[in-house]
Amino acid sequence: MAFRGPLCRLLRKQLNTTCQNRKHSVAVLGAPFSKGQKRRGVEHGPKAMRDAGLIERLSNLDYPVHDFGDLSFQHLEKDEPYMNVHFPRTVGCANKLLSGAVSNAVGGGHTTVVLGGDHSLAIGSVDGHARHCPDLCLIWVDAHADINTPLTSPSGNLHGQSVAFMLKELQNKMPELPGFNWMKPFLSAKDLVYIGLRDVDPGEHYILKELGVQYFTMRDIDRLGIQRVMEVTFDHLLSRKQRPIHLSFDIDAMDPSLAPATGTPVNGGLTYREGIWITEEIHNTGLLSVMDLVEVNPALGASREAVENTASMAVDVIASSLGQTREGSPIAQTQTLKDDTELLRL
Repeated sequence: MAFRGPLCRLLRKQLNTTCQNRKHSVAVLGAPFSKGQKRRGVEHGPKAMRDAGLIERLSNLDYPVHDFGDLSFQHLEKDEPYMNVHFPRTVGCANKLLSGAVSNAVGGGHTTVVLGGDHSLAIGSVDGHARHCPDLCLIWVDAHADINTPLTSPSGNLHGQSVAFMLKELQNKMPELPGFNWMKPFLSAKDLVYIGLRDVDPGEHYILKELGVQYFTMRDIDRLGIQRVMEVTFDHLLSRKQRPIHLSFDIDAMDPSLAPATGTPVNGGLTYREGIWITEEIHNTGLLSVMDLVEVNPALGASREAVENTASMAVDVIASSLGQTREGSPIAQTQTLKDDTELLRL
């Protein structure tokens, strides 16, 4: 029996829309790594986020979710500082492993979520992404710029130098560190935007100005509002062409009242609504390809509640990046199709 009329046209339209809007699968990679800084405990960040219900939350968004577990990182017994840089070989080796894992996940067609671990892991995460998407752009949400070089870093911690390894413009400023001979700079300064800065070292400030990097401090967010900040961000990164977005989100971008269990908290951070607005708007572009959520450190929570609040904040950030909204869930298209089928039978 052939069906005709408005209801049949509606059914065909909804079937076509379902095919066109088919969601990509999500790959979750745990990266329990802490050697990019000196505070122990951040290696337990992936477990804290999973324990806070991350996988269940993502599954509720109607994505096929593949949790590939945690990567196993090698910790070298002998890894002496080089030019005041701590654990260069261990960090380099870990990022090489992560780069391969992210590359495999992206190549497999997954939207990829990397659970840190400290922010030095972004070196491998963005590098692996760039292997498949060399035209990607990077949105770095953080209280810190993480763009020190080994020559400008006050601490020698590699989680504060991640971006410097990526930028082509800094290639001649970066000494050859042991452990990093596997990678080359792949990102241009014009393809990077910072959001949430409020603790920038003098050397970093000089680099940002010298390279003309687009960045928004918390003062800029106060002055412009988060909606305008995101409009300018997308105009800067996407006006020339639509391309994959890599979101690297340090939980210390949020105000410490919301995410206290982290290694380098700085007062005056993003409110809940500002943080979620950022991630909702990135999701709305339809261009998010890989995201990192880093620096959740359960060992630094003053109480169990502080740890749970931080992990819950991280889960909210990830879920909103992948489509969770604050306006309620619409009726699933599959349910609508089922209801229309029942009407056809009547």
